[in-house]
Amino acid sequence: MSEEKTKQQYTDIEKEQIFDKEFLPHISSMYNFAYRLTFDEDDAKDLVQETYLKAYRFLNSFQQGTNAKAWLFRILKNSFINDFRKKSKQPSKVDYQEVEAFYNSESVDVSMTTDLRVETVQHMIGDEVSSALNALAVDFRTVIILCDLEGFTYEEMAKILDIPIGTVRSRLHRARNLLKEKLQAYAKSMGYNK
Repeated sequence: MSEEKTKQQYTDIEKEQIFDKEFLPHISSMYNFAYRLTFDEDDAKDLVQETYLKAYRFLNSFQQGTNAKAWLFRILKNSFINDFRKKSKQPSKVDYQEVEAFYNSESVDVSMTTDLRVETVQHMIGDEVSSALNALAVDFRTVIILCDLEGFTYEEMAKILDIPIGTVRSRLHRARNLLKEKLQAYAKSMGYNK
């Protein structure tokens, strides 16, 4: 049989039922994963929205009874990589007229513009583990998130990331060692010797 013939053809009502039952329960996990990849609330929300739109659009290629969460994570990961590639090839754009109009308007709060550095730094102080995780390269950060935070098996991770299981294992081992190195000074400051 060809691949086209093995795809399910769902009615609109069946699509909505599958979507509500299989996909919507994972929206929080999807957002957390997207946020850990993008470090930006709006970008994470956009990435989740794009993922769910693609999931609905390609619902006929989803096999009921399989791991819906893994299927969604793979779509999200691929969308993130594609967006990252697009953005990395484009120069940064700033609309200077918009910036100038904002700062010349009467609605500018002077105190807001002077303390931006302090406000930014305040959000970074505190959770050393999260900071160390976020400092890892995206490939290493992704395997830790998928395995240690989301609980995926090596096989599921291999499918999500589209890499061999051996690569998953070695990347996870390397990622955990990098995270350990980043957290050693913090551990010593908390009284742990080893």
